[in-house]
Amino acid sequence: MIDTPASLDARAPVGDGVPAGRDIGILLVDDHAIVRQGLTTILQREPDLLIVAEAATSAEAKAAVVRTRPDIVLLDLKLNASSDSEGIQLCGELTGAHPDLGVLVLTTFLDDQLVLRAIRAGAKGYVVKDVDTSALVRAIRDVSRGGSAFDARSAAAMVRGLNATPTDTSATLTRREREVLVLLAHGMSNRDIGEQLFVSETTAKFHVGNILRKLEVASRAEAVYKGGKLGLVT
Repeated sequence: MIDTPASLDARAPVGDGVPAGRDIGILLVDDHAIVRQGLTTILQREPDLLIVAEAATSAEAKAAVVRTRPDIVLLDLKLNASSDSEGIQLCGELTGAHPDLGVLVLTTFLDDQLVLRAIRAGAKGYVVKDVDTSALVRAIRDVSRGGSAFDARSAAAMVRGLNATPTDTSATLTRREREVLVLLAHGMSNRDIGEQLFVSETTAKFHVGNILRKLEVASRAEAVYKGGKLGLVT
């Protein structure tokens, strides 16, 4: 966890709003140091944006919020290779403990239900990592003013998630998740699925986790069984 010298200065309470002329304090939360370094390089070019600290884990992030009192937490949802929900849980914990804190999700993964879960956990915005710099800066400023911020794809995903019927869980499976489900039916491991689809084992595991969650089952076997009943596995 790294604090910038500015983070040691006296700051207003967490999320108290950003008075005119005062820097917007940002905490970067991402498990990849190179991503945090890149974001710092990009954001520090803006005269009103100030990186007050960085964190790689949930524990570091919670401690940094208390210590540096940022206005915005720029949060990746994928904080370790074994879980796709740690970021969601952290978001809920931060917004629960600091109701006025602006949490802006910045992640690689765009999933209808994931966007909804982030919003329900208290996130004020959701953008994907390939967003252009100007859109990211605009989103940070919007959230710092108490608004919300979604890029076009995240907004569309949110609408689809809201419109999905609760009883038709298959409707929320993406094309890639349906492909993974078929490979699960063939008994493939996460590594085998990754090799088959030319993705990493971690990405394959992420898709499997999404399938289990969306189909509301606890195991791969149950997912295949329910997928068969829904006509997703033939």
